[in-house]
Amino acid sequence: MNIYGVTGWKNSGKTHLMVRLVEEMTRRGLVVSTIKHAHHASDVDHPGRDSFRHREAGAQEVIVASPGRWALMHELRGAAEPPLAELLARLSPADLVLIEGYKREAHPKIEAHRTETGRPLIAPGNTTIRAVASNCAPGGLTVPVLDLDDTSGIADFILKEVGL
Repeated sequence: MNIYGVTGWKNSGKTHLMVRLVEEMTRRGLVVSTIKHAHHASDVDHPGRDSFRHREAGAQEVIVASPGRWALMHELRGAAEPPLAELLARLSPADLVLIEGYKREAHPKIEAHRTETGRPLIAPGNTTIRAVASNCAPGGLTVPVLDLDDTSGIADFILKEVGL
């Protein structure tokens, strides 16, 4: 399975870049899946919905299915968050899985960087970052610096890295 990550600090443009990359790569005919890591408790369900009520009643897993999509929700109920490898194993086959977040995992990544965040680059201390996509030209890096707005160029870089 080909995997590649987009990482960076909060408000660095990770999600915007991920969306643009998915659009670009699917336009090129690739099957792309994504995994998004959240540092906070997140919920894809809402109070009052039948599936929410099933989970609140104690169901370990709830599948919601419709003619347009299906979703599986799994309650951890105090258990540890599953490792990235376990989540990847649950995905259907795809040409590429793009992963947002997971700064400390071992897969290759591009760092999204915006000067407005005022945060330092992660790349100098993280060997899994293969390039920086930035809205400025930070110096002193040993990895390529790509224009954060050049979606096609970033997609080309990632696809070359994974051999697609």
